Amino acid sequence: MFNVSTRRKFIRPASCMASASIALLLSACGGGTGTAQYAIDSSGNLTSAKATTTMANGSTQTTTISSTPSTTSGGTSTTTTTGSTSTTPATNGTTTGSTTGTTTGSTTGTTTGTTTGTATGASAGTASPLVPFGQTGTFTLTFNDEFDTFNTAKWNDAIWYETTNATKNYAVSNGTLKIWPQRDATGKFFNRTIDTDAKYYQTYGYFEIEAKLPIGKGTWPAFWLFNHIAARRPEIDIMEAYSGGGPSTGWSDANLHPTAYAPTVWIDAGVLAGTKTIVTPDLSAAFHKYAVKWEATKQTFYLDGKVVYTVNVAMPDPMYIMLDLWYGSASGAADATTPVGITNSYEVNYVRAWKLS
Repeated sequence: MFNVSTRRKFIRPASCMASASIALLLSACGGGTGTAQYAIDSSGNLTSAKATTTMANGSTQTTTISSTPSTTSGGTSTTTTTGSTSTTPATNGTTTGSTTGTTTGSTTGTTTGTTTGTATGASAGTASPLVPFGQTGTFTLTFNDEFDTFNTAKWNDAIWYETTNATKNYAVSNGTLKIWPQRDATGKFFNRTIDTDAKYYQTYGYFEIEAKLPIGKGTWPAFWLFNHIAARRPEIDIMEAYSGGGPSTGWSDANLHPTAYAPTVWIDAGVLAGTKTIVTPDLSAAFHKYAVKWEATKQTFYLDGKVVYTVNVAMPDPMYIMLDLWYGSASGAADATTPVGITNSYEVNYVRAWKLS
C-alpha cells in the first residue's frame, strides 16, 4: 500500500441422524433442569450423549444415547442410535424404568475426527472448528473476528499517523464489516483504515479474509500485513484491487468492476520482493477468500483456497492486520461517478489468523 506509486456463525446444523438423536435425548428428559454431555463428529453426527435432569418433584433422570455409523463404498453412511432412560425418585426406595428407541437414517459425506462439547439446559450444539479454507496440516487459531459487532479492543479505525475522520463510512451489520466510499464534511473522499496496530501482531502464520469488493472510480480496497518499526516498513499485501483503472489497465471492466487484484511483498519501503496481477471474475459480484501462508523464507498467496502466487524471501518482523478502503493509485481519483454509501461497500465477512504447527 505505502510502497507502490502506480499499482498496487458457526453453529453447524446437525445431520438428520444427529438431530433425531438429540430429539430423543431431550424428549426422554421430560423437562426439568440439568446438563447434557455429548460428542458429535465433524459431519454433525451424534456419536454419544448423556443427560442428567433434576425433575420438578426432586427426582433425577439419566438418559444415554450411543450411535454407530458405518460407511458404504458409495459414501453413504447409516447411523443406528439407541437411547435409554433411567429414573430415580426423590422418595425412599428406588424405582428404575427404561425406554429404548432406535433411529436409523443416512447422510452423505466423509467423517473425519470428532468434536466434544458440554452444554447446560434443554438444548446443546457444537461450533464448527475455524480452520484455513482448503488447507491441510495443523493450525492454531490466534485471532478472529466474525463481525457480530465492531470490537474496539481488536480494531482501530484510523492509521497511526492520522486522526479518525468523524464522517461515518463503516459499520458492522448483518454479520459483516462494511467500509464504503463517502465524502466528509469538506466534500472530499477520505481514506478509512481498520487495523490491529498495538493490539495484535504476529510473525508467520496463515491469514485469511472472506470479502466482496466495491466498484467505481478511485476505490482501492486492500487486506495486508504491515509494521512501522523505526524507519523500516515491512509489508505483505495479500489483496489490493483497483476498480477505477478500467479495461485498458487490466484491473477492471468497462463498468469499473474489479476483475483483478495483486498480492505483493515489500521487504522495506521501496524494496520490492515480488508482485503479481491475478486476473479474476468480477470481485464485486460475490465473496471470495484471500489468504497468505507466511513462512520464514516464503509467502504463498491463495484465492479461494488455491495457490496463485509465491514469493521466496525472509520476512522475520512481526506485523499487524490492516483492512482499508483508500483512493487513488491505479484506480484513479474518486469523482461524481463513484457510487457512495453502504450499498457499495468493501464488505468483509470474517478475518482469521492461525499459527503454523
